[in-house]
Amino acid sequence: MASVTRAVFGELPSGGGTVEKFQLQSDLLRVDIISWGCTITALEVKDRQGRASDVVLGFAELEGYLQKQPYFGAVIGRVANRIAKGTFKVDGKEYHLAINKEPNSLHGGVRGFDKVLWTPWVLSNGVQFSRVSPDGEEGYPGELKVWVTYTLDGGELVVNYRAQASQATPVNLTNHSYFNLAGQGSPNIYGHEVTIEADTYLPVDETLIPIGEVAPVQGTAFDLRKPVELGKHLQDFQLNGFDHNFCLKGSKEKHFCARVHHAASGRVLEVYTTQPGVQFYTGNFLDGTLKGKNGAVYPKHSGFCLETQNWPDAVNQPHFPPVLLRPGEEYDHTTWFKFSVA
Repeated sequence: MASVTRAVFGELPSGGGTVEKFQLQSDLLRVDIISWGCTITALEVKDRQGRASDVVLGFAELEGYLQKQPYFGAVIGRVANRIAKGTFKVDGKEYHLAINKEPNSLHGGVRGFDKVLWTPWVLSNGVQFSRVSPDGEEGYPGELKVWVTYTLDGGELVVNYRAQASQATPVNLTNHSYFNLAGQGSPNIYGHEVTIEADTYLPVDETLIPIGEVAPVQGTAFDLRKPVELGKHLQDFQLNGFDHNFCLKGSKEKHFCARVHHAASGRVLEVYTTQPGVQFYTGNFLDGTLKGKNGAVYPKHSGFCLETQNWPDAVNQPHFPPVLLRPGEEYDHTTWFKFSVA
């Protein structure tokens, strides 16, 4: 069984409201989530010696989350990842979004779902956050009602996303936690062994927009179907890092997505999801300038993300999985983060 406690985390400037923190605790995990951006601020998991460490990057105070920072722990929406040139058409009408990552729109725009206060509802084993994204917010069509629910079950953190639209709109929700299974503040993720259950991936152009090809991983640096040690793998293939969508099984059922094992501590993270893709990102843009929890700095490659999602730019690529949500339909996806030791 999990327990849930709530506390004040901080006050938003100029009367913007109170941000609360919800602590979910089971015998195996402790997770802190705040109502600003539904953000996971801490996640404590034991190693094989039984020592608990916080394995997500982030900040101890609200101010850290209000500064310019790379979406640490936050829920991303209305559309996660990139939309080419910030434009798309729905039913013949063209929409224009803010270009917040030249020359594209990234992660919902200038003020995405990560930069708003959500309304919490405490559950017996977790917390549900809700909000209404108004028609035209960040340029997107129609009003969108959204619910994000975090529940804890032993060593498993379950994240469910639901949404309903008043008119047809693209929707793609994810969580942008950066993990380091050695403990946040550890200098890199090179000692992590990574497996991703994907036969294909999406090659991208220089602005990180998929070029449209669904490419086999076989014989490439993107073949992670068997475990690879990240540091050695990046070196062997002369890669700057990963920031790519891996294409998962097309089924709407729960399927295995990825496994990360940190041999030194014994910690294992397994990810399961109902989504058709996962963005594997190795913190290539981290540069050590942000001061995190306990005086930690976060240099390049000091955390990794496994952002379960629909494929990037799907709204402009008709052969990608459908991303439009229409009135009367429900967007409903779940991702499971399962922690253990090996």
